[in-house]
Amino acid sequence: FQGRPEHVVNFFFFVAEEARQIMAQLGIRTFNELIGRADLLDTKKGIEHWKARGLDFSRIFHLPTAPAEVPRRQVEEQDHGLAKALDLKLIEKCKPALEKGEKVQFMEEVRNGNRTVGAMLSGELIRRRPEGLPDHTIFIQMEGTGGQSFGAFLAKGITLYLIGDANDYTGKGLSGGRIAIRPSIDFRGDATKNIVVGNTVLYGATSGEAFLRGVAGERFAVRLSGATAVVEGTGDHGCEYMTGGTVVVLGKTGRNFAAGMSGGIAYVYDEDGQFGKRCNTSMVTLEKVLPRAEQEAGVDRAIWHKDMSDEVLLKKLIEDQHKWTGSLRARDILDHWAEARAKFVKVFPNEYRRALGELHAAKEAGDTIAKAKAADKKSKTVPAK
Repeated sequence: FQGRPEHVVNFFFFVAEEARQIMAQLGIRTFNELIGRADLLDTKKGIEHWKARGLDFSRIFHLPTAPAEVPRRQVEEQDHGLAKALDLKLIEKCKPALEKGEKVQFMEEVRNGNRTVGAMLSGELIRRRPEGLPDHTIFIQMEGTGGQSFGAFLAKGITLYLIGDANDYTGKGLSGGRIAIRPSIDFRGDATKNIVVGNTVLYGATSGEAFLRGVAGERFAVRLSGATAVVEGTGDHGCEYMTGGTVVVLGKTGRNFAAGMSGGIAYVYDEDGQFGKRCNTSMVTLEKVLPRAEQEAGVDRAIWHKDMSDEVLLKKLIEDQHKWTGSLRARDILDHWAEARAKFVKVFPNEYRRALGELHAAKEAGDTIAKAKAADKKSKTVPAK
């Protein structure tokens, strides 16, 4: 669209005016009166077209016989249980942070029925402070099981630290906040072999961090577009359609990893050496994670992810995983870093590599032009007498 926003506004004014004229011709005053009035639809012109000839819409537009007093539209209010939402309690406890920017820290229980925990709190935060809050301003430690979409759309400045597990869509649309999940203190199993979050975790997450001590279900980080995540294993279709961000997998993945992945980077701990068979390489290239010195010497900095060496970035994220979740797998990898680093595979999307190179070239060209203009301006400057 090449026009201006005012043109779009004006267009919708015309649409509204034409709709009013048509409704007036039909003797209709409000849109509510139009609901269910299939008898007012004229389909003749549509089905006269040769592509639609012979189509019969009578069953679709059938009007059931009903008394006049039976409403044709929604007239009853539904109780969605929002008045009992856990977030209302969280918002009340977080008022010092929301109103004055003060640090808030408290504990809360969470149950499977508490859905989208943190979403209403994030909405209230952004309504008052569109830029969010400084990191770790709000810290909420929870125990139990997070319901569906735990931490959805979590805003910058909020950290949800869950001791337990969580359901599908955890971290959906993560928007700058932080989610850390570790198993219950009574858990005695191997976190790298046990599920800690459900399917489709971090769907469409744009920013923020997630540290998960355990295995995620299927479609982990699908459509991730900027957030950072560390997990200790995934089901099938991990990093599907990922367009940005960073993912570290400290355990085994399922099949079809990286299908449709066009951006961002994933680092996978390939302990059994079979990851290549489980990865969809139609759009990505699998590479080794080189030591920092070797990468600095042999890899063009133009295609470095986040302008950092892979070793430095990867090690930092694993350190954060241990810090936030107490991960034994993270601790073991750090204790044997030289050996463990060699087992990591870097999943590098081909399109992302190309884009990084083009962005770097454009930046260099811009810098060169700016320097030339500055030098030219300086040479033309006439010294004051």
